[in-house]
Amino acid sequence: MSYRVLTWHVHGNYLYYLCSAPHTFLVPTKPGHPEGYGGRTGHLPWPGNLEEFPAETANDMDFDCILYQSMTNWDIDQYDILTAEQRSLPRIYVEHDPPRQTPTDTRHPVDDPDTLLVHVTAFNDLMWDSGASPTQVIDHGVKVPPGVAYSGELDRGIAVVNGMGWRGRRVGRDIFERVREHVPIDLVGMGSKELGGLGEIPNHELHAFVSRYRFFFNPIRYTSLGLAVCEALSIGMPIIGLATTEMPTVVENGV
Repeated sequence: MSYRVLTWHVHGNYLYYLCSAPHTFLVPTKPGHPEGYGGRTGHLPWPGNLEEFPAETANDMDFDCILYQSMTNWDIDQYDILTAEQRSLPRIYVEHDPPRQTPTDTRHPVDDPDTLLVHVTAFNDLMWDSGASPTQVIDHGVKVPPGVAYSGELDRGIAVVNGMGWRGRRVGRDIFERVREHVPIDLVGMGSKELGGLGEIPNHELHAFVSRYRFFFNPIRYTSLGLAVCEALSIGMPIIGLATTEMPTVVENGV
């Protein structure tokens, strides 16, 4: 059975891979594309089962369930665009991150027995206090473009991190800069040029771009398992990273 799922454009790559599911995903838009309302914008080759619609028409539309991906969706957006009847539909909240305030004692703000809280790693599920919400772990899934495989002809490493300059220690800026003093490593991602990186590579070109590098370097201390790591693993690329959060469960030394 195929469902009509309302969600928001919060994480472009995640939304792209989510649309591999055999359902129709409907994303609202607003003029100027404020946060969450980008619709089908960007460089990704959006599939036909991702449909956008003007946010002001949401209360006239039929949905089967609501998929929240941020606290802005939960606290503000649902009340801005949905009717009370629509808000009572089956609800899923995808939590993309581990807890920030404290790693073990942070109560998830959804805390609702009628909302399924989906964690993207088992580590996140372990560390969050999910309160009254039922939980489910659904690991990231990625797709490899046809004909792309690891070749490793460039004698350097590659790191793929968005916003390293302003996200700082959490994503390992200090670790990256320390290692780069001893090992040649390129950096790509949003804002990477500020740190001497190569800038942002369009998502549909990233697999082929990184496949030429000798290894993938993941300096991140504390986030969920990044999609860029999953993509590198999917093409058979050697990974070097910190044994933190979910990384030790997916990277096996010596393989």
